[in-house]
Amino acid sequence: MPWYSIECVLTSFDLSRTTTSPSHSHSQDPVSLKNEDFVDILEERRRSSDLGHALRSFNPHPYQGAPPCSTAELNKAVLESQYLRYVTKETGSSVEEVQEEACGIMEEMSQNLQLGFIRLMGYTLTKVLKRLFTSVFVNMEGLNTLQQAIQESPVILMPNHRSYVDFLVISYILFTYDIPLPVIAAGIPLAGMKMVGEILRRSGAFFIRRAIGSDKLYWAVLSEYVKTIIRKGHAPMEFYVEGLRSRTLKSLMPKLGMMHMVLEPYFKGEVFDVTLVPVSISYDRVLEESLLAHELLGVPKPKESTTGLLKASKVLQEDYGTMHVNFGHPLSVRQLCQGKINRCQYNLIPRDLPQRPTAEAQACVSWLAHLMVRLQEEGSLISPWSLMACLLLQAPITVLTKEGLLWQQLTEKTLWLRKLALDYGARLNWHGQAADSDVMSSTVALHRSVVHHKAGRVYLVQEEETARKHPISPEEGVIKIAAAVLMLASYRNQALHVFVRPALLATAIHITKSTRRDELFTFFCFLQELFSYEFIFIPDKLSQDFEEACFLLKKCGAVHLSQQEVTLSDTGLEALSFLQALLQPFIDSYQLHTYEALSSDTQKNVLSALRRLEAVTKFKATRILRRCRSVAVEHLESAHQVSTGLLRPAEYNSLTQCTL
Repeated sequence: MPWYSIECVLTSFDLSRTTTSPSHSHSQDPVSLKNEDFVDILEERRRSSDLGHALRSFNPHPYQGAPPCSTAELNKAVLESQYLRYVTKETGSSVEEVQEEACGIMEEMSQNLQLGFIRLMGYTLTKVLKRLFTSVFVNMEGLNTLQQAIQESPVILMPNHRSYVDFLVISYILFTYDIPLPVIAAGIPLAGMKMVGEILRRSGAFFIRRAIGSDKLYWAVLSEYVKTIIRKGHAPMEFYVEGLRSRTLKSLMPKLGMMHMVLEPYFKGEVFDVTLVPVSISYDRVLEESLLAHELLGVPKPKESTTGLLKASKVLQEDYGTMHVNFGHPLSVRQLCQGKINRCQYNLIPRDLPQRPTAEAQACVSWLAHLMVRLQEEGSLISPWSLMACLLLQAPITVLTKEGLLWQQLTEKTLWLRKLALDYGARLNWHGQAADSDVMSSTVALHRSVVHHKAGRVYLVQEEETARKHPISPEEGVIKIAAAVLMLASYRNQALHVFVRPALLATAIHITKSTRRDELFTFFCFLQELFSYEFIFIPDKLSQDFEEACFLLKKCGAVHLSQQEVTLSDTGLEALSFLQALLQPFIDSYQLHTYEALSSDTQKNVLSALRRLEAVTKFKATRILRRCRSVAVEHLESAHQVSTGLLRPAEYNSLTQCTL
């Protein structure tokens, strides 16, 4: 059995995570976590030879449960598997044609991990990381537990995905500490980059098409390839459960395809256990911040190419602060799935035959995927800039663009928000050795592309104007500041997971004006269901989320709790006001009349949520056909009117009491 305990991880999502026991206390100095648990891996690199680091001996301790397997042997095992033979017969084409096509898919897809190319990437990445970041911090406790877990069972590394830097930094860290290197699921566009694509392949990347559709043979080859790696313990596997790089720096809904593939060998009893390791990668400043903001404004995403990579070399002239890579506790799938899935059902059908996942298996996979993303959020470090972004976005836009926000006001509110975040259990990347004023000044200087500090005030950076004959139009005025506002919103999003549950309850209190726990719980459930595609909530944890929200509001002095009531405190208005304002842009965005102005990501989330709540019946292109007097739409519109002062709470309650 695995040596590590899972109970401490699972209880982190129950009310016990917020108790004041020593093991969960966050009253420590905010930087002590970084100093005690994290080591700067660039410190040694700045003192020694980069070439010496790349060429040093590499002595990993691989999985002990399987003999070594070369890349050629792995590919052969996939192509000759009984599963693939069965799928070949089902296609209806000649065996030779299908086998040739399968070989072509394997050639396009498979990795070819070679130590020589890892050394090349190690040398190159050392140079790049030292130019981009002042420090790259790694938690050594997490690395030590990972090293032991890899020897005991197949390991799946599951990092969040915020930047292209994510892609090889984990391999770089594992190479540095003599831990077996992972094979990495990557998008097929990277394979098309001249020279770079082949270097990535030989550094452990295997490439997956973005649009597979109904191509049964491709699905079969990919699925068998992934499952064979797990069964044979060929190497740790790394993939992004969110599927894509988040353009808003907010956690995305997990994709379940790859998740099901890596779990199926355990479900079918082909391996004793599989170990999942959440990895949280946090940045002071993201390399692609401007690119992502302009993509949200509709600028097409540049195609991945070697030429584009060379043109982007100007980023090496910028300072991106620090980076944190936090390896979470290794989690045993065997322990996590106890009582959640009956594996006996897989004994009724030969393992090599394709099987459609049962509803029970799909629910278990979805639960595990959501749990991994939540653990990624819990393990991330919140930067001072994320806290400042939360506050800057709540200031009137005219203040940020014309009058300027008072620096003293911003710093005082940031220190207040730092305390609130620590009370809520957040991990902060706040330099405790420096004065608070110096930390905030250096933070604003690092993000000078978004705001600038002048004469005791903070202003939003606006795009430079070209010579013009006519006055600037309102639309053009919006575009001038849009990129900076979107970058602020992205950094705010990095802190949302800390505040979203108490923010939902604060909004429920504000809208219903009720003190009864049952009424607040009902509206809290409605809001959580509505935003279930916007924020990460673990399925079937509504009661725990509500109790956690109640406890956190009580902890910061915003409310008083009794068995039946949640009453406001005179000292908690500041926290409640902040939390309501934090959630307000999302409530506004979910108004159907603003649908056309939303980014494609938010459009998808809005439609998914409203269809789930049966608020819309169907949609074609940009036309949405709404169900008449839909309960969910009425709730949402009424909530918006209350929050904006267009409807009194009493009127709202009379409209919704029959449906709540």
